[in-house]
Amino acid sequence: QVQLVESGGGLVQPGGSLRLSCAASGSIFSIYAMAWYRQAPGKQRELVAQITSGGSTNYQDSVKGRFTISRDNAKNTVYLQMNSLKPEDTAVYSCFAIVRSTGSISDYWGQGTQVTVSS
Repeated sequence: QVQLVESGGGLVQPGGSLRLSCAASGSIFSIYAMAWYRQAPGKQRELVAQITSGGSTNYQDSVKGRFTISRDNAKNTVYLQMNSLKPEDTAVYSCFAIVRSTGSISDYWGQGTQVTVSS
């Protein structure tokens, strides 16, 4: 079994910054892609950013230039640095990982962390 645990959410004023972390633990041989998704009230979950095991990244257009995804492979951790936050960034942010364990490759999700951007 693999667990993903997020941290770093909270309340921030518009223009502020937050850094989310997601640590994977358990039966891990290697982690392929890792990503951050978000879901705002009444909206579908959407991909925010993703990063491959080699460090290639991809961002949703609305966060390009403001958010940065990174990962520490030694710690099995993915980060999302969010700058210049806007009220429309308010959502529950969840991390996602494709993990290879002994004999299998599976998708895993974290429990989510709330990010609220408001004055």
